[in-house]
Amino acid sequence: MTELAPPPFAQLTTMAVGGPPARMVSPATEQDLVDQTLEAWASGDDWMLLGGGSNTVVADEGFDGTVIRVLTRGVSVLDPASASEPASASASASASTEPGRLRLRVQAGEPWDEVVAYTVAQGWAGIEALSGIPGSTGAAPVQNIGAYGQELGSSLAAIDFLDYETHELRRMPAAELALGYRTSVLKQGLRGLVVAVELDLHDTRAEASVLGSALSRPVAYAQLATALGVQLGDRVPLTALRETVLGLRAAKGMVLDPADPDTRSSGSFFTNPIVSLAFSRTLPAACPRWPLNEQELPDRVIPLDEYAGVGPIPGTPVVPLVKLSAAWLIENSGITRGFRLPGSRAAVSSKHTLALTNTGGATADEIAQLARLVLGRVQAEFGVNLQPEPVLVGLDL
Repeated sequence: MTELAPPPFAQLTTMAVGGPPARMVSPATEQDLVDQTLEAWASGDDWMLLGGGSNTVVADEGFDGTVIRVLTRGVSVLDPASASEPASASASASASTEPGRLRLRVQAGEPWDEVVAYTVAQGWAGIEALSGIPGSTGAAPVQNIGAYGQELGSSLAAIDFLDYETHELRRMPAAELALGYRTSVLKQGLRGLVVAVELDLHDTRAEASVLGSALSRPVAYAQLATALGVQLGDRVPLTALRETVLGLRAAKGMVLDPADPDTRSSGSFFTNPIVSLAFSRTLPAACPRWPLNEQELPDRVIPLDEYAGVGPIPGTPVVPLVKLSAAWLIENSGITRGFRLPGSRAAVSSKHTLALTNTGGATADEIAQLARLVLGRVQAEFGVNLQPEPVLVGLDL
């Protein structure tokens, strides 16, 4: 049913800015989601999807179109007979044949962190380091969410996808999604709706009966290993890893908390830039950088001076790439934690320079103004063009 007076995006997003949409539908079942989405597409009006609103920043003027707010819920274990593809191109066996694996089908509207909490409680490993990430499950494959050494792509088996061009509902294996660092074909131009997500996870319950505890996948992030007091590659109790990740994220203002104004944000506002190895050598030695192997290369434009905004030419040698720390670049360009423009209610988080926050009553224009300042300072100081991570609707940076 179409709502007569849709609320403003300031009430629907974690950044808490933005005017109202012209129209909004809020389907709560899978069939209603498909039907109402097709109706919105058939109308010819502008449309946009909205889940948890944690990665969306909308202009103060709102959105002159239809918002499809995805509220579907449900998690189910699939019959092995229906799970015939591996979780990724590197997987050695499918969920139907590999011992100790199971496949979940999760509705797009399920809050992501609730899904993680559920899998940890069940003793199913594979997404535990993605604890505390806000938003809905349907949004997770769009930018291949990742944190603390895990990415969704390592567990994603497939999605059920309603294609905007054909209006057909089809199953897309993960291998077809071109998953990369914070990107996928869903972010790079394939329009449509993620209806459900399939995850391949490790069932550690049999192991737990022997060891006394369900164990995580190997710890793959140095900061997390240090916080846990273990070595990289060690496995720890699932619950301990989840609690530690939540603690690390909370210390950065990255776990939603109504009592903490630093969490009135869209999480990391900028992605870590990817540059050539040669370009990275022009930066100060103290600038953190991580080499990328070929499997990690995202299919996206690399903002480097030497490429002038275009990607590598087909047939030319692959240029070694490295990932930089956007937070370091911001802090060392002179933007400090808690920075704000005079009179503005938008500020850099007091805990983490990657997050821009609404300190109370900020407008979308104030958020955009602050973002433009950060972009300009980093570009002027280091020659690096940071890229925004959230979806910006009606806003230009």
